[in-house]
Amino acid sequence: MRRIVLWLLLLLVGLPAWAEAPDSPQDLQQECAPRVLRTEAAPAEGPSNARPAAGWEEVTLPDMWARRWPHHDGSAWYRIDWERTCAAGTGGTASAPLALGIDGISVAGEVYINDDLLWRDASLAEPLSRSWNVPRWWLLPESALREGVNTVWVRAVGMPALSPGMGALRLGSATAVSEKYRQALWRQRTVYFINAVLCAMASVLFLLIWVLNRQERAYGWFGLMALCWMAYLSTYLAYTQWPWPDSLTRSRFSLVALVFYVLSVCMFTFRFGRQRLPRVERVLWSLAVLGTVMAVLAPREHAGQWFGLVWQGSMAVFLLNCLQFQWHAWRPQRQGRNLQHMTLAVCWLVFAVVAFNSFFSVFDRWQVARDWAALSGVLVIGLLMLLLGGRFARQLRNVRRFNLELRERVEQARAELSQALAREQAQAVEHAKLQERIQLAHDLHDGLGGSLVRSMALVEQSPPTLPSARVLSLLKGLRDDLNQLIDHGSSAAALVPQTPLQWIAPLRHRITRILDEIGIASEWHIAPQWLGALEQDGRPSALQCLLLTRMVEEALSNVIRHSRAHHVWVKVEQPDAEQLCVRIEDDGIGFDLQDVQRAGQSVGMRSMAARAERLGARFTVDSSPGATVVLVELRLQPSDWRPQ
Repeated sequence: MRRIVLWLLLLLVGLPAWAEAPDSPQDLQQECAPRVLRTEAAPAEGPSNARPAAGWEEVTLPDMWARRWPHHDGSAWYRIDWERTCAAGTGGTASAPLALGIDGISVAGEVYINDDLLWRDASLAEPLSRSWNVPRWWLLPESALREGVNTVWVRAVGMPALSPGMGALRLGSATAVSEKYRQALWRQRTVYFINAVLCAMASVLFLLIWVLNRQERAYGWFGLMALCWMAYLSTYLAYTQWPWPDSLTRSRFSLVALVFYVLSVCMFTFRFGRQRLPRVERVLWSLAVLGTVMAVLAPREHAGQWFGLVWQGSMAVFLLNCLQFQWHAWRPQRQGRNLQHMTLAVCWLVFAVVAFNSFFSVFDRWQVARDWAALSGVLVIGLLMLLLGGRFARQLRNVRRFNLELRERVEQARAELSQALAREQAQAVEHAKLQERIQLAHDLHDGLGGSLVRSMALVEQSPPTLPSARVLSLLKGLRDDLNQLIDHGSSAAALVPQTPLQWIAPLRHRITRILDEIGIASEWHIAPQWLGALEQDGRPSALQCLLLTRMVEEALSNVIRHSRAHHVWVKVEQPDAEQLCVRIEDDGIGFDLQDVQRAGQSVGMRSMAARAERLGARFTVDSSPGATVVLVELRLQPSDWRPQ
């Protein structure tokens, strides 16, 4: 960064010398060099724009005829009389080819040597060609030259608001004129082209950075500044008025681009320097709007004065911005001076000197190398790209450092999370074991326990001596219940019964025989078909069927053991394809549900409630003397249901 500051100081010292290197008469001095006798100008007369016969005034090139004839609109003629300083045959070089060079014609024009047309712009009517910043040179044909005095006629076409006139003229050998042409081409074209390329690169790069990181507004304003400067540079580089319809419209656009360039410079300076100046910003926006309105609405007859006010106002704002930042960057601050701010301050100081020089030589339009536009572009874009690039690189380093710290903390958090997950996994394993034990207890109670209770009831009500076949039948029933309990783990993969009748048939067969033997009449009302069976919808899963079977078994076991009922009704129905209802009702003595729940003695009741929770079903019990109803309402969702 210190090297950048040193280079800026060197540029500040050497810049005026490079910018103000005029052509000296000795540059083209040679043996038998042409000598200019006089240079005159006169406004064109009438719509024909013919060469005027009178009204000639002596002028010095470069010249702008709008100063002399501020109300003249159209074109003016320049007359340059010259002669050779020696003749052929005297030992000189009078017969050597001569060349003519002109730095530019504003806005367009044509050139004659004596009465012969030497060159003419493509368009001398609106939209005019643009030759004002285009140096040219030509070899003078010997056939068009005369003995003695020769005349170069130049017609410059433009309007007063656009500073029409003619640039510097050179007469001499082809070698000398072409060399000066190359120098002028560098100053008037190449420098601006480099500026435009840098501006395009900077605008794309930093606007993209701003889009990716909206908080860094300095990048966005810098990208907009480069974009506006590139638009302003089109005035210096364009050969035609395209895409604008005429010269005045293009000048309006160029001036608007300059206004917003200065606004962007100020906003970039505030954002880069961390300055909070809300009132100043509001004033700048107001001035930018005012300048834009003046540039766009300026009447043609007073456009020159309005354009001059906008241009000088823009330069004044630019200078004030550069100067105020000097105080901001160099004043003592609590945190100490910021090297980036000081570098930008030195950069703005350079441009302030150049802009100050241009501000007080606003009418010297033909010394393009002295114009601040030729100098500020390359320096401001290049150096500010270095400044912003350095800031962006530091931000990337900070982001990289933050990422490293974040990675370390993430690894630490991951290790802590792994330990926590290990503890939770151990707890989950213990919880799963406990759940399995509870589930096994429920299955033993509802399945094998229910069978034992029913068998005990049969034995109690049978004769003292039971036949062997009867005992064997009871043992086989217990074996079947035990096998069903063992197969519980694979029941989810079993096939779903085709109808509710097929599902309830095995249970109905076993329970009905017991109920008949103990004197309890039973009625079974079973839906004949699953609703929606053809669409594979409206049917419970195999696991749901198993859990419902266990609940029905437990409910009927309670009827056998405790109800003292004479009748029991079992009803299985489907009100719709998404709901299955199972209802078990008896006419027994009933019980007090709240007392049973408070006493905590009903293992079967808890088992049924737990199974209903696993099913996601609604389980209700209603009991009173003479009527006890157990109701299970299950929502059927075959595709989404998962066991809990």
